[in-house]
Amino acid sequence: MRCFTILFLFSAIVAVALASNVEEVISQVVEIHRLRPQTGSAGYTVPQLDCLSWRLAVETNNLQNWKLVPKECTNYVGHYMLGKQYRRDCEYVAKQAIEYAKALKLGGDGKDVWVFDIDETTLSNLPYYARSDVAFGAIAYNNTKFSAWLAEGKAPAIPSILGVYKTVLSLGIKPVFITGTRENFKQVRIVNLKKVGYTNWAALILKGENDSGSAVQFKSSKRTELVKAGYRIVGNIGDQWTDLIGENVGARTFKVPDPMYYIS
Repeated sequence: MRCFTILFLFSAIVAVALASNVEEVISQVVEIHRLRPQTGSAGYTVPQLDCLSWRLAVETNNLQNWKLVPKECTNYVGHYMLGKQYRRDCEYVAKQAIEYAKALKLGGDGKDVWVFDIDETTLSNLPYYARSDVAFGAIAYNNTKFSAWLAEGKAPAIPSILGVYKTVLSLGIKPVFITGTRENFKQVRIVNLKKVGYTNWAALILKGENDSGSAVQFKSSKRTELVKAGYRIVGNIGDQWTDLIGENVGARTFKVPDPMYYIS
């Protein structure tokens, strides 16, 4: 009995110590929005709104031109983005892209390219969107705040999409980055991309001062320029439908999930 009591007390001390370490780790994650554990990514229903169904509508583009994540779904989206389901979803998309790329018959002339979007595709802004003043897209977009985050050049890679990048590069397909990020952030983006593993590309295309119109128009025009220059777009991956529709989208498109914002 005495041994059992000692063992119980030891287990309790270890549990407290581990809990303390967990709290310490959490406290070190600056401005990460604390989430309520009862709203997991399996679905969260509030009156007249099912957050899982809402996210499905977003990903399938059945819900268009939305401005903000519903406040009722803030915690749901947060749990999804910070949890394992988002990672698994990205990994599944990446798996399909890699299998497709490996089965391609390439031209062998160096003209095969794969178009990559940057934000929420190759790089993640989740450390920014998890902040309490952003709330995973439930609070209105603030260009000043986002630009300040962008200027830090600290966006991590999305590991599974980095895997797609490395695969297409190894196959002799040239990566091309097309992003709606403004030209004045070009050097920051270059440094950020290289720091996390994207070290080589055929082109890095950002939005210039003379580029106007919608995201679809911008990306379509840049892809068209590639095609006119003799390149073949064998693949195209992005987080927004505006990355994947319009002209010269490529032989096949792949969408990674992003329920935090919608670009029209």
